[in-house]
Amino acid sequence: MDSGKPTREPHGDAPTAQPPGSFRWLLVAGGLLLQFSIGAVYAWSVFGGALESADSWQLSTVRASLPFTVTIGMIFIGTYLGGRLQDLKGPRVVALIGGIIYALGILLASFTDGADDYWLLILGYGIISGFGLGFAYIVPIAMLQKWFPDKTGLITGLAVGGFGFGAVLTSPVAQWLIDRNPDDPTSAFLPLGIAYLVMSLAGAALFRNPPEGYTVPGFAPVGRNGGGADRGKEYTQGEALRTPQWYLLTAILTLCVTAGISLISQAKPSASDIAGFSASGAAALVGVLAIFNGAGRIVWAAISDRIGRMKTFTALLVLQGVCLIVLPHATGVVLFSILAAIIYLCYGGAFGTMPATAGDFFGVRNAGAIYGLMLIGWSIGGIIGPIIASTLLGDDKAYTLAYTTIGIIALVSVALTVITKVPAARRESVPARS
Repeated sequence: MDSGKPTREPHGDAPTAQPPGSFRWLLVAGGLLLQFSIGAVYAWSVFGGALESADSWQLSTVRASLPFTVTIGMIFIGTYLGGRLQDLKGPRVVALIGGIIYALGILLASFTDGADDYWLLILGYGIISGFGLGFAYIVPIAMLQKWFPDKTGLITGLAVGGFGFGAVLTSPVAQWLIDRNPDDPTSAFLPLGIAYLVMSLAGAALFRNPPEGYTVPGFAPVGRNGGGADRGKEYTQGEALRTPQWYLLTAILTLCVTAGISLISQAKPSASDIAGFSASGAAALVGVLAIFNGAGRIVWAAISDRIGRMKTFTALLVLQGVCLIVLPHATGVVLFSILAAIIYLCYGGAFGTMPATAGDFFGVRNAGAIYGLMLIGWSIGGIIGPIIASTLLGDDKAYTLAYTTIGIIALVSVALTVITKVPAARRESVPARS
């Protein structure tokens, strides 16, 4: 068990009231609770399908997917500001503010009452909740890397795992709420927004940084040539932005997101149109697939600790590319579900692996600012993927054209993982497999 004296933490957080070694696992639980609430965004396809069919809305496929696209697009602004503020003020206040903003955006969307209120849906669910989501999302990732230098890959996977699991419960609950009042599907946002607020505040209230000088007893990381982690350069955000590696990693994240989110944004109608799922069955499948999204963040992050970060991203892109190409031809329920599960698993894996990769490349001291800015790849991919998918699908539901195009993009992207190397100033502190 870890040990250490509880001392006052940096950035204004209150001192821990118990030994930091045992407390750090409670922080993991708080992080999962926060991420679970904001990760409910991945249940959007349940709402998108309802907005297309409800008499009061009658939205096209493109317009029905736009609120989700705007949400993902706003995440970068939130993570950029939240990451910088966390490095200055500590994690708790940033997470609390982000959780409140996110829930308020969802609650605002609940007041929409038809196509005439489409602008309010974009404002509430898209702009406001997307900003709050990003503001809160970066906090547990950066914080827990500081508490767990001995389990970097695994712990960042756990830190974002709750986000991937967010749609597991939300999808069937949202479908149940919508079925109670199918003519007003956005009314479901009211109880959901209240639940998100409670969960995010409960989790964020636990957050704090480790004490000054915190170490994990018995942990002595060994680098490529026997050097410890303290020998590697800790990059500032400005220094990281002057390296080609930052842009290469951001591009890899962007392309991983583009591939996976193209299916996520169309998961429910794809299941119905390709494999013949019923509306309730497709909603249930979206919830089940969210399990793989969450599990992928943990599983692939742990795998990356063993085989290396770039080999992991190669596997993620190849698997997504192949599965997307095959998916439109999977008319059977079982095959469709398996292919979709692999895509979700790999999509989640990118988010579980990239925080640890950024830590390997640039250090963890300024992880909030550096990785927070890197999440522009999430926003770019989150815009490109759904737009490409919905545009190529069109009214004719051209799934083969849409998913084959995106699958080929993922396969070509593998070239980036081959040329991306750890900066020379960090190689002494990063295991050779990375």
